[in-house]
Amino acid sequence: MHRIVLILALTLLALAGCAAPVSVSPTAGEGSQASESAPRPAPPMSSPTPPRQVQAPVEVDYSCRSNADCAVKDVGNCCGSMPACVNRDSPTNPQAVQAQCSARGLVGVCGFREISACQCVSGRCEPDPASDASQKVPVQ
Repeated sequence: MHRIVLILALTLLALAGCAAPVSVSPTAGEGSQASESAPRPAPPMSSPTPPRQVQAPVEVDYSCRSNADCAVKDVGNCCGSMPACVNRDSPTNPQAVQAQCSARGLVGVCGFREISACQCVSGRCEPDPASDASQKVPVQ
C-alpha cells in the first residue's frame, strides 16, 4: 500500500514539474505586478513549413516527320520508369511525374513494355513492332 502511495506522489511531483511557471511582470506605467490569472501572450510560433512545390511534368512531344525524329526516352508514370517513343528533342521529366503522382497518392508497382526502336507512324512516334520484344519488364 505504501508503495502505491509513493508512486502516486512521485507521479504528481513529476507532473507538477511539467507545468509552466507563471511569469509575473510589471504592467506598463504601474509598479504593481500582473495577477497570476492574467492571460499570457502566446509564445512565438515558428513559421509554418511551406507546401512542397511539385514541379509540373513537361509536355512530351510525340510528333515526327521521319523515323529519325523518334527516340526511346523515359517519360515516367505513377509506377516508376516508363519508356516511350517520343520526339528525340522532346524534354522529359520522370522525376516530376513521380512527384506529382506521390503528392496525389497515386503510387504503385507496375511493369512496362520494353521498346528497343521507334518509328514515325502518321506523324507520331510509336514503338517499332519489328523490334518489339512483346514482353513486359517488371519495374525493380
